[in-house]
Amino acid sequence: MLSGLTIGQHSVPFPLIQGGMGVRISGFRLAGHVALNGGIGIIAAAGLALNSANYDGGNFFAADRQALLDELRKAYEIAPDGVIGVNCMVAVKNYDEVVRTSCEGGAKLIISGAGLPMSLPGLTADFPEVALVPIVSSVKAAELIVRKWQKSYQRFPDAIVVEDPDTAGGHLGEKMERIGTGDYDQYATVRGVKDYLKDKWNLEIPVIAAGGVWDREDLQYALSQGADGVQMGTRFVVTEECDAGDEFKQAYLDCSKEDIGLIMSPAGLPGRAIKKNIDQVRQRDVDLNVYCPSACLKKCAYQTSRERFCIVHALDRAQKGDTETGLIFCGSNAWKADRISTVKEVFAELFPQEERAND
Repeated sequence: MLSGLTIGQHSVPFPLIQGGMGVRISGFRLAGHVALNGGIGIIAAAGLALNSANYDGGNFFAADRQALLDELRKAYEIAPDGVIGVNCMVAVKNYDEVVRTSCEGGAKLIISGAGLPMSLPGLTADFPEVALVPIVSSVKAAELIVRKWQKSYQRFPDAIVVEDPDTAGGHLGEKMERIGTGDYDQYATVRGVKDYLKDKWNLEIPVIAAGGVWDREDLQYALSQGADGVQMGTRFVVTEECDAGDEFKQAYLDCSKEDIGLIMSPAGLPGRAIKKNIDQVRQRDVDLNVYCPSACLKKCAYQTSRERFCIVHALDRAQKGDTETGLIFCGSNAWKADRISTVKEVFAELFPQEERAND
């Protein structure tokens, strides 16, 4: 029998967290319906302003805050009793405000990566009920976070997500040259993090496997290898409830395994995406002489020297349906998509009725 998942004070029937996919790929509709079906729904905070009625082209950060509050409110309208959290990227300039806004808006957990979230417990000190979940790709990163949180805040993570840079989509927490070499073992890292927490701190918290989880077989393998649950993003893109435009979803249906590869983000991190249009993504900003319109990232090669492209606007274009000059992030298994399903159907396939411990 499959068991549920408890992170901090919050429990769900199924051991699944929906991945946070930025610039409104995982917005209120997807997060709300995942929570409604018994998983943990995640709104990605990055870039919400751009597709917001409050954005006037010059008020990015103010519109971003209001858009996040709106997304949380609408997600809870779908799943009033669900567990809904927010993915907050350390790399954004308004990270502190995004974290606090998430808490104010009712997020039950904060998942944080794209950098080490060393200050996260301090930012959430007024909201002790909010579970804190850092994303790591190594035991060393987990050790650094736990030691810092304990020394400065007397706080442990409520769970840890171990992201596999060889399979996960979007920004990746590993150097480009070390991705895809065959040296990384995600489940050795999962077990290593669990051993460190147990041996050093006598702590048992959920350790979640992220990256490469597509179907029931992948889920079962992750659990058999020591993970307490999985984080799944790419599979949920090809659902009716995903907040991306139809053209974005069609790009997943049309792509081949060979179309998926690594890019270097202007944020200074590698990322996994559908690469076949990457030259058009770059050329669009060059041809239109686009300067940094939002100043959203702490570190951005496009903002400082116009290298590569404006990533938040490239992702926004793709979300809205421009798959010619938009950037389409995806995990390594996006090529497996062959139809549009519903969130409910995904849960039914992953968690068959006869194996549901709570039914």
